[in-house]
Amino acid sequence: MGSDAAREAAEPRWLKADELDTWKTLQLTMALLTSALGEQLQRDSNLSFLEYYVLAGLSDQPEHTMRLSNLAVLANSELSRLSHLIRRLENRGLVRREPDPNDGRFTNAILTPDGYEELAKAAPGHVELVRKLVFDPLTEAEGRALQKAMSKLLPGLLGDC
Repeated sequence: MGSDAAREAAEPRWLKADELDTWKTLQLTMALLTSALGEQLQRDSNLSFLEYYVLAGLSDQPEHTMRLSNLAVLANSELSRLSHLIRRLENRGLVRREPDPNDGRFTNAILTPDGYEELAKAAPGHVELVRKLVFDPLTEAEGRALQKAMSKLLPGLLGDC
């Protein structure tokens, strides 16, 4: 490999101006959206953003049950952090933990009826804000394009999960 080729291989692939604008817009949108949704959930439902999405993730599962290790992936959380969050939700009666009956090495989180009720009370306000902030400003075609673009990003972010 010649010195020019080696230098090119070591050079970062800097973002072009329009890519940098897109990146900055995406980064700011993610930060502000997460913050706005978290504030609404906390104010209206006494749930953090992560607590809501853990409860919602459990509600989507058969028997409202999921292994903690899989729930950690869904919540984009380290298992130890998720375990603390599950303990807090458990103390509030919103979830319970049980050994996985198929493999006792794993622990399942189970959404309780009280947890489902809290989620059901929180969902309408949360969904309304999602609609207002994400979908109302877009045409249907732009919404589909956004979903298509995000779907292309997910595999690289999920990796081997």
